[in-house]
Amino acid sequence: MLSKSLQKTALDYRFQIASYAILTFYGYFTIGLSLAVLPIFIHETLGYNTIIAGAVIGSQYIMTFFMRAYAGTIVDKRGPKPAVIISMICFMITGILLWAAFYTSASPLLSISLLALSRLLTGCGEGMVGASPVNWAILRVGDQHTSTAISYNGIFNYSSMAIGAPLGVILSQQFGNWTIAALTLFIGSVGLASTLNKKALSSVSKEIRNSFFTVLKAVSPFGMGLALAGIGFGTISTFITLYYNYKGWDNAALCITCFSTMFVLGRFVLTNSINKIGGIKIALFCMVIESFGLLLISFAPSPFLTIIGAAITGLGFSMVFPALGVEAVNSASAANKGAALGAYGLFIDISLGISGPLVGLIAKQFGMNFIFPFSLLLVLSGVVVCFLLIRSKRNSVKKITTFV
Repeated sequence: MLSKSLQKTALDYRFQIASYAILTFYGYFTIGLSLAVLPIFIHETLGYNTIIAGAVIGSQYIMTFFMRAYAGTIVDKRGPKPAVIISMICFMITGILLWAAFYTSASPLLSISLLALSRLLTGCGEGMVGASPVNWAILRVGDQHTSTAISYNGIFNYSSMAIGAPLGVILSQQFGNWTIAALTLFIGSVGLASTLNKKALSSVSKEIRNSFFTVLKAVSPFGMGLALAGIGFGTISTFITLYYNYKGWDNAALCITCFSTMFVLGRFVLTNSINKIGGIKIALFCMVIESFGLLLISFAPSPFLTIIGAAITGLGFSMVFPALGVEAVNSASAANKGAALGAYGLFIDISLGISGPLVGLIAKQFGMNFIFPFSLLLVLSGVVVCFLLIRSKRNSVKKITTFV
């Protein structure tokens, strides 16, 4: 009876966490809808090169970078609800701007300007929703469920893109790009209604709140590993459609779908491993798997093997964020956890923001065949960072033991 009671309690906590993580699904679903469509639209319909395409898509993540700090401050002072409300409004406006950009495609400069503005609004929405549902869930169920909350947030995040990316391609091909804009507006509205119906929660800690940059400095070693690991995802999400076009292959969106599907599967299977094995060790293990996936993509002679490589990359990347994220959040006091998670999330934004123009430059200077080997080298650098973190942690334990 006791075992069944504990199982029921654990299940209740998971449902509660999921009820907040669904807000992440709404936000990232709107991002996923245009993920595989915009690079082709910018490059082929508007006629801009890969660097411009990468820069426009990457501008979203640069805006997300700046909004993370603001979101963390709001969450710690006023709670997550206001941040999520702002994010959903941004996604609604993004839908309107996307429609305007598609409608003015005959005027490339105007169209790409509207797209750039839409990416900035998307980045604002992503920055505000990125960590806020996680903090909302943690406030609801307690700090002991931090790893589960982060994992579930990622599950809803990437499952939304796994659904959104191919759906966006289908809508674009069958009904026109305007349907992507309309669905973006609709999902943003659903997310806003869902947010307004939830009870506002905020931290009651009386501890002193540190400045955001103090918190940023504390989490930066873990964030550096995350940023390097994120290059693989950034390359796949931004350039896989152009890479497939270069190879003369079809169904590029399947790579994003398989990446996201294996990402979600990895989160489900490995969620409890962080508490058992340790966040840094899990991150190291996952980056090795991610590297193998990128290696396969780099030399795959067929679209099938490229899809397999994308799936392995997704499985590897799946636990990097929560594994290093738990370490980052645990390094902060209760009054600074929102800022810590927001600061930590900045590093994935930096990674994705840089990967667009950087990988675009590699493609322009050396050719499309070099973009995934380049990404592989950066992810392997993340493996080195994890080794250094493990060694640093061991040295700290030795010092404490010696002192005692």
